Amino acid sequence: MPVLSRGRHRNPKRGACFMELASYLAGERWSDHPACTHPLLAALARLVNDNTSDESRAKLVRLVPSIIGLASDDLRVDAQIALRCATTALPVAAAERQLALAVSVLAAEEMLARLDGAPSGRLSERSRRALEEVPHAADQARRFSRAARITEKGFRRYAAPNAVQLAVVGIVQACIPDPDALLRELLEETINECSALIRGDQPAETPVTITTPIHA
Repeated sequence: MPVLSRGRHRNPKRGACFMELASYLAGERWSDHPACTHPLLAALARLVNDNTSDESRAKLVRLVPSIIGLASDDLRVDAQIALRCATTALPVAAAERQLALAVSVLAAEEMLARLDGAPSGRLSERSRRALEEVPHAADQARRFSRAARITEKGFRRYAAPNAVQLAVVGIVQACIPDPDALLRELLEETINECSALIRGDQPAETPVTITTPIHA
């Protein structure tokens, strides 16, 4: 069985990253971009793998089987991944990253509301709590978001991947006792939410409507 390590590997004898091991277990061609997993979820797994310490990376192995088969073209999956990443990182990230992460939260919520045919301004309880942790950045993000309306194509290509990247870097550089544990928790929770959306394994968090719109 290949051993998890950073980066790409030419073959299993040289080790494996998280997604290469997934491709191996799924019986696919050796690759860190296997077809068995949603591209953005796979990107998160690669980032967590590469930004986790060598001592903690072995703890990720148990999650590999659960990521296999989570493939979908539904943009809700991209939005939910981006939202989970941004809301996890926002409360712990350094001040200079908070605005971008708050914008990511609002963009993902707006996209989910649009896809669900819900009114603009809907926020999940998790997003509301995360934004309350950084009121200054949240106010700035609301002003920015009011002037920008992202397309579905732009969200999938740019906004969602940027949210994932920002979140992982924000957690890695955060002044918290154990960033590895938070990264592992983020990946596990994101896998569970994707499984709920794609397979219907369990209910995902239900967004709630708040009295103050996010664009107010």
